[in-house]
Amino acid sequence: MEHGIIWLHVAVALLAAALGVANLAARKGTPRHRAVGRVWIGLMAATAISSFWIQELNPGRYSWIHGLSIWTLALLPLAVLAIRHGRVRTHRNIVIGLMAGVLVAGAFAMAPGRFMGRMLGYG
Repeated sequence: MEHGIIWLHVAVALLAAALGVANLAARKGTPRHRAVGRVWIGLMAATAISSFWIQELNPGRYSWIHGLSIWTLALLPLAVLAIRHGRVRTHRNIVIGLMAGVLVAGAFAMAPGRFMGRMLGYG
C-alpha cells in the first residue's frame, strides 16, 4: 500500500512543481495565471495530504516532514486570502516559499536509502 501512495504523492508533487515553476515564470494576474494557480493549489494540497500515509522515515509514526505538510496546508489558504485582499507581496512570498519547500522536499526524497533513491538506483 505504501508504495502506491508514494507514487501518487510523487506524481502530484511533480505536477505541482512543474506548474508552479511555469506559473512563476508566466505573466501575473491573467486568467491563465489564476487558473493554473487554482490547479497548483489543489496539487499542493494533494501532495501534503498524501504525505500522511507515507511513514518511511519513522515507520508507524509521523516524522518532522509531516509538520511541513501541515505548514503547507495552512499556507495555501493564506496565499489565496492574501491575493484576494490585494496583498501581492505576501501572496508572492508564500507561493515562492511553498515552491522552495516542494523542491527541497523532493531533493530529500531522493536521498540514498529512501524509496525514491532506491528506485533511481543509488539507494
